[in-house]
This record gives sequence, C-alpha cells and structure tokens, in this order.
Amino acid sequence: MIDDRATPPEATTTTGRVRGVWRQGSAAFLGIPFAEPPTGARRFAAPQPKEAWAGVLDATAHGPTPQRRALSEVTLIPEPSVPGDATLNVDVFTPAPGLPTGAGLPVLVWIHGGGFVAGSPASPWYDGRAFNRDGVVTVTVSYRLGFDGFGWIDGAPPNRGVLDWLLALRWVRDNVAAFGGDPTRVTIAGQSAGGAAVLTLLGMPAAQGLFAAAWSLSGLVPGIPADRAQRYAARLAVAAGVTPDREGFTSVGEAELLAHQLALDEAVGEAGDEAAVGSSVLPDAALAPARDLVTEGLSLGPVIDGDLLPVPTLDAYRAGTGAGVPLVIGATDDEFALLVHEARGPLDALSGREALAALGLAPPALDRYLAARGERSTSDLVGRYVTDRLFRTATLEVLAARGAAPSWLYRFAWRSPVFGESVHCLDVPFWFDCLGLDRVAALAGPRPPQGLADDLHRAAVEFVVRGVPGWPHWSEPARLTWVFDTPGSVEGDGYSDVRALME
Repeated sequence: MIDDRATPPEATTTTGRVRGVWRQGSAAFLGIPFAEPPTGARRFAAPQPKEAWAGVLDATAHGPTPQRRALSEVTLIPEPSVPGDATLNVDVFTPAPGLPTGAGLPVLVWIHGGGFVAGSPASPWYDGRAFNRDGVVTVTVSYRLGFDGFGWIDGAPPNRGVLDWLLALRWVRDNVAAFGGDPTRVTIAGQSAGGAAVLTLLGMPAAQGLFAAAWSLSGLVPGIPADRAQRYAARLAVAAGVTPDREGFTSVGEAELLAHQLALDEAVGEAGDEAAVGSSVLPDAALAPARDLVTEGLSLGPVIDGDLLPVPTLDAYRAGTGAGVPLVIGATDDEFALLVHEARGPLDALSGREALAALGLAPPALDRYLAARGERSTSDLVGRYVTDRLFRTATLEVLAARGAAPSWLYRFAWRSPVFGESVHCLDVPFWFDCLGLDRVAALAGPRPPQGLADDLHRAAVEFVVRGVPGWPHWSEPARLTWVFDTPGSVEGDGYSDVRALME
C-alpha cells in the first residue's frame, strides 16, 4: 500500500484488493467481508471464509449489519442498522497503511455489545480515529445476533456467533499486516456482551494464540447451559409453529423468527406482572427485567456445548486456559441502575430489605449486603444490587479463577449528570476518547470531563501497546483497584462491598 493522499488508499488481503478512504491522520477500510453471507444454506451453518474476488472491492461505507432493528435512536450508544446480506464483515482503521512488512503497529480488535441480540459495529463511537492517533490499528467486527447467532438448533452447529468471532480473528491474523498492523500484537476488547465475548474467547481453547491481550468492559461471565438453550429453542419453535431443528427453523424467515424471539422474550418478562412483597406490590415495569437477569441471566449467548466451549468459562480459567494472556477487567458502579428508574416512586415506598428480598436476596447475605451498602434510597439500592450481582461479582469471580495470571481491576465511578449515576455504557465514549460526537451529551451531559477521557483512553493505549494499563496489577491480599473518576486513584479492595454476595 502506498501512502499517497492524492489517491484512495488500497490494500491487498488474502482474498483480494480493497479500496478505502483517507481521513485526517488515518485511513478507513469499511465493510470488508471475512465470510460469505450467512444466507440460504449458510444461514445456520458455521461461517464460510470469503472467496476471492476480482478487481478492487470498494470499502468506503459500513457493511450490512446483523442487527435488523432500528435501534439507533433508543439505545444509549448509537448503533445503526445497515441493510444487506453480507453481514459478516470488518472495519479497519489504520494510521500507517504504508508500513513495510515486519514493522507493524499494535492492533485493537473491538467486539460490540448489545446483549447478543442487538448492537452494530457501525457506531461512530467505535471509529478507530483516536487509537489511530496514538499508533494503534483498530478493527471492529460483526457477528450473527439473536437466535440466528446463538440459538440451539438440532442439526446445526451451536455457537455460530462465537464461530464468527473466531473466523474474524483469523482474518485479522492473516490480513492485518496489509494495513500496517502486527498480527502478534493483537488485543481484543469489548463492552457489555462484547466484554462477555472477550471473556469467552479468553477461556476458549480454539481461540488461544489469536490474541495477545484482552480488556473486558462490563462483561458478564458467559456460558448458558446447553439444557437451558435447548428449552429456549423448544419454546421458540412452538411460538413459530415449527419443529426445533434445522429444517423447522430454516422454514421461518429471518424477520419472522426475530419477531417470535422478541415476543417470547417479552412474554417471559411478563410472566409475573406483579411481585408480592409482604403487604406491598411492586409494579413489574422495571423490576421484572432486573429480576429475570438476576435469576435467569440472558436467554441467548455463548452456550457450553461440550465442544467449542467444552466447560464453563471460570472452570477453563481454573484449568489454566488463557493464563498467559494479560487481562484488564472492570465495570461501572451503577451498570443497570436504569432498569429501575421507571419504578423509583413505588420502590422508594418500600424498605431496601423488602425490595432485595423480592429479588431473592435472603439473610444472612441480605444483612451483610445492607451493612456494606450503607444508607441509600431503595431504588438506588436495587439498581446497585443488580449491578453487583451481574457485573461486579463477575469481575471478582474471573480474577479468583485466573489466580496468578496477569490481571488488572478497575472501577468506572464518575457519575453522569444526566442520570446521577455511573450507568451502563457511560465509559465507552471516554474509552474511545470521542466526547465530541453526537449522542454523547445524552449519556454523559453537555460537558463531560476531557481529563477523564484522557486517563481512560491513555490506559487503553498503554495496555494495547505495552501490555500494562498503568496501575498495579491485581494480587492477593492487596486487591489494588484503579478508580476512574475526577480525579482517579488507586484503592485497596475496590470491590469489597460485593463480597457478601459471594459467600
């Protein structure tokens, strides 16, 4: 590739040449297919590597996304849907497309979130511009979502979305040098479901060697038991009026199956429209999603299938899988507080003890948790409890399972003036150092602190480039934790207030 700003940038991949677009200080190659479109006979199959093409492929616009719903105006992160069939593609952002072979830059591979049912790599927040400025090649990947990507189907390979991640990482290994990257210096990172994807790959034998470091932002501990995945598939098949196998589900179009999936998930959330708590009744508008997540977890996601994911992720860590890969892991302080915002009034009419008992927390853990949490409104307490159960305990479980493996823990504690809390997704525009983009103010207020973005983005760059984020690593008994706030600081045992939920 020649760095000549008078002509569009081009690169030669293993399947053909691609033409991108110059931006200030970098080049972008968008929508490069790494697999054949997952349509027709390939719909419920493992991803098939993209066949070679003739000529030069235009890579100046985002490729089609597996997300089909118009979610860009209602989600915290703007993640547009792009129509089309070739949904398995990557975007590559590079500051140095003309580097000679052997002089590659470190690489960041970003996996988007969305609960494994939504999300899009086409978000302007995921643009690699800031990382390019700091000498990092950035790649964002798409993968199949919802039941098409993660549903259990008799006669079809499970974990098709996970197989998409693997093929995308192999594409990076084989092609990133053509864009100025070093395939031996790849860091995988993601937020929410993307953070869970990172944790999945870290504990997956088939993924070892495809990346050198990992950063999980707000990642759940992944792994749906196979029997629960099979039960969900059976319910979906009944709703669609088909047999729960490949032939049956193939007979249902993608849009129709998605509609059945959404209806089924909504019905599950409405299974108990009211929860009795002593003499009080909690409206389920916001409490049911929280209760379902705490008691059941996600309906769709990576499945412990005995093959690609042979054992639960924490067991894989305990056995040493991924032990040589440095990991940064952390969460915001109030990840899922938004789940209960619409029920603040009724919740605050109850005691914290009543509300947490409704969510299944029983003595003596209830007593210890209330003591650790101190005085809070009941709605704040419930939001923090859901966050602690789903995210903050997960970080400690991962660290304990990894033992002496190189790991770093953090908290993102800065509170959004919009929500008054450190909510889910709030850290993402700081991590990408993109505070000036559209929709950031709706999440972080009109004047989010640039100094905090400087700190968090600098830590991300340091980790991708040098393998250390800039604060002491996790170890017992110090349990040192970096707190991203204004100002930031190191504290001992930064997650001590959730230990009552782990005993």
